[in-house]
Amino acid sequence: MQAVTEGDRRKELDVLLGQIRAHPERDWSAARRRIATLTKLIAARPAPAKAH
Repeated sequence: MQAVTEGDRRKELDVLLGQIRAHPERDWSAARRRIATLTKLIAARPAPAKAH
């Protein structure tokens, strides 16, 4: 199993937002919940360790 990176989350977020923009007439309730989750995960990322 591979670890999910912040880059993976950002890519998924970009894809979901693009799909919503392309087809706003669809029901995107599940995608909007996922977008909210991804946004929280990206915002809550730990600060990078400082080099000594």
